[in-house]
Amino acid sequence: MRRLLFLTDRRPDEVLPAVRALGADVKTEALDADGLARIPDLLPDVVLADAVPDPERCFGLLTALRAAGGSPAVVVLGRDQLEAHPWQEVAEEFVHPETGEAELRLRLTMLRARLGETGEGVIRLGPVAINVETYRVTASGRAVDLTYKEFELLRFLAQGAGRVFTRAQLLREVWGYDFYGGTRTVDVHVRRLRSKLGPEHEHLIETVRGVGYRATAVTEN
Repeated sequence: MRRLLFLTDRRPDEVLPAVRALGADVKTEALDADGLARIPDLLPDVVLADAVPDPERCFGLLTALRAAGGSPAVVVLGRDQLEAHPWQEVAEEFVHPETGEAELRLRLTMLRARLGETGEGVIRLGPVAINVETYRVTASGRAVDLTYKEFELLRFLAQGAGRVFTRAQLLREVWGYDFYGGTRTVDVHVRRLRSKLGPEHEHLIETVRGVGYRATAVTEN
């Protein structure tokens, strides 16, 4: 995991000391509605949520995050808080404050594997993972349900991220030489693709006026 967001009112190394050893870009936001609202701007790979001081408040915020289809969540729990709430409904993983570096790294790696975001068959477009072997797409951990042509269009653009393709090129490469539809077909599919990626990720497919479309070349920190 390269980019982590910690929702906490404490210092991250006070909540989970092992996080210092990950070498990840760790951002911190308050454990409140304002912090939750910042998540789409920060595009974290994973959200870590500090439930130790106030598990009820943390559960409520994670419930809102799950409803919004945001990034996958890992909740930091005290051992006596495991049964306080149905955490499995709002988080993909949990750790304890005393979880060590090796276990934390392994849990995060296994989380990415479960979400289909690792392996040679995965194309990354910022927070979007495109698995060309399973045809699974996730955006910040949220599954994106695409049709076959929507998937092929996203894959083609992502493979050439930063390069501009005309509508005619996209018709030829994605739909094939024997497709007799007009260029409006491309516009319709791009519009649907952006809608499914959601407002926080739709900018990854850019319109180049008078030319066509391109996938944004995203630089990972």
